[in-house]
Amino acid sequence: MLANHLSTEIQSSITIEYLNSSGHTTKRKVIRNAFITLGRNEFRELVLKVSDGKLPQNFVLKQIQLFTRFIKDGKSSIVLAPENVQLLISNCPSDKLKHFMKTLLIKHEAGKIEKPVNDRTRLLSGLPRVFETISPVQKKDVQQANELRAKANTETPVKAKGLSHRGVNHCQQKRARTTSSDSCSIAALRPSKKPTLSMPTQMRLSTEQTLVLNTVLSGKNVFFTGSAGTGKSFLLKRIVGALPPKSTYATASTGVAACHIGGTTLHAFAGIGSGKAPLEQCIELAKRPGVRQHWISCRHLIIDEISMVEGEFFDKLEAVARAVRGRDEPFGGIQLIVCGDFLQLPPVTQASSQTKFCFQARSWRKCLHLNMELTEVRRQTDKAFIALLQAVRLGRCTEEVTRQLILTSKHTIERDGILATRLCTHKDDVEFTNERRLQQLPGECHTYDSLDSDPMLVKTVNAQCPVSQQIQLKEGAQVMLAKNLDVSRGLVNGARGVVVGFEAGSKALPRVRFLCGVTEVVKPERWVIKGNGGIFMTRQQLPLKLAWAISIHKSQGMSLDCVEISLVRVFECGQAYVALSRARSLEGLRVMDFDPKVVKANPYVLQFYARMQKERALCQTSLEDFLEDKEN
Repeated sequence: MLANHLSTEIQSSITIEYLNSSGHTTKRKVIRNAFITLGRNEFRELVLKVSDGKLPQNFVLKQIQLFTRFIKDGKSSIVLAPENVQLLISNCPSDKLKHFMKTLLIKHEAGKIEKPVNDRTRLLSGLPRVFETISPVQKKDVQQANELRAKANTETPVKAKGLSHRGVNHCQQKRARTTSSDSCSIAALRPSKKPTLSMPTQMRLSTEQTLVLNTVLSGKNVFFTGSAGTGKSFLLKRIVGALPPKSTYATASTGVAACHIGGTTLHAFAGIGSGKAPLEQCIELAKRPGVRQHWISCRHLIIDEISMVEGEFFDKLEAVARAVRGRDEPFGGIQLIVCGDFLQLPPVTQASSQTKFCFQARSWRKCLHLNMELTEVRRQTDKAFIALLQAVRLGRCTEEVTRQLILTSKHTIERDGILATRLCTHKDDVEFTNERRLQQLPGECHTYDSLDSDPMLVKTVNAQCPVSQQIQLKEGAQVMLAKNLDVSRGLVNGARGVVVGFEAGSKALPRVRFLCGVTEVVKPERWVIKGNGGIFMTRQQLPLKLAWAISIHKSQGMSLDCVEISLVRVFECGQAYVALSRARSLEGLRVMDFDPKVVKANPYVLQFYARMQKERALCQTSLEDFLEDKEN
């Protein structure tokens, strides 16, 4: 029932526009809080019902276009032709909208096999008016839709149009005069032939992840944590996709982490700079017109990588939120969804000052209602390796752990010309290693410059985008993917490969052989970055990074196939754990010069987690009872 409801009804804002023959709007109706339901009428035609709680409007979906370029922002539109009506959907949780639009597309395509009802039949019919919510998508619907698409592709091939990033806008300008069904369909790029459709599915959450998501949707302020590889970032993306976009702000302590979840840095959202200024000055900074609007419209604030946020900064944010929003509730009444692992990288502080974690902030306990922990490790599958990593995470380096890590120094993990990536504690070591190794390779050097939406804001983009403004490659260069391209084939963020050649032509795109066995021509990808004042910036660049070396900080969130680590320069608690946990397996790991002394965990963090586990055991039963009552 839940999947059916997710597929057939959404709640969002909607603007209904009626167009004349020239495509100009003659009438517009805006419904701020609408229920949009997919169903069938008495003639078994596909119908969209729009209800504002009063008199619903029904729209028969005969010939349609779907515009889904901004679906990640909770926006989409449906053009009804030849009725010259367009429905502009906004502020809808993106996961629900994507599921809904795909269901609509499949049902519409599969329904083309039915003979259309003519006006005479409609007028003479004595059938009473009905509206039945549509049944869930079945495999036969997908099969039927694909058969009809294959037939159409064979009989009436269409020239490719709108392949540039301006393609959707071009379609939108012409939408009132276009009558072909979904010519701008759910695909990101519009090929000449319509792509094969698939069932509208989502990767399933674990029981733990589902409990966290349900708790967030119940309105509670939540901190959830877990060791590396337990799916924190995956869950966070699902949470972002389940909340209304206009009132939800996704942030992270670092630019790269913010980019992973489609958000901005916490400092950029807050608008108070470093937060070192006196509270009164910070409040004035946050009351500037552009910044104040964020604080006022925010109802759900997501903060990722909380371990790197300093406790005093968190306290200052809490006070600023109350002052700017004019509300005395904790954090000004904003729902907090906080994620991270305090046993990983700590806040960056001056050498003279003592580290103060967020859980040590005065406002932490009054702001966070629940602390929850994910325990099921998904990155690694070897139970022995998982146990080793858990011991290191807690700062325990037994003789057995030491023995296993020392033995890895003899591992031969190079294969098919793909060398191990060295994880470094310092950024300078990374840059020096990669530049030197690239220069040592023979052959022509190919340079790829990014295409940025605003060259004046390059510094902001560089800080948040995982790929560089300029990438230089040669045949034999060791590289890694910086984005998920095709999870089913192993082309994921962190996948290791080697450049084996370049395509002919002006672009000279690199051919990369990956450790998963796939050889792929790597094409530019697009990143969207949110900056100060809510502006959006984009970067188009190859999703590749040189991979002879990478810093431990930049490796967060990655899963590396073959990694070599030297821990002699480790200087922070949790740094050794973060480095070791990047490896997918013990067989793909080589640790050089291992010293048990580098394995350490902050004692205050250990106390916090011990206390949290005791509290979790006490409240687990009452929480499950609360959620069960809410569902009923």
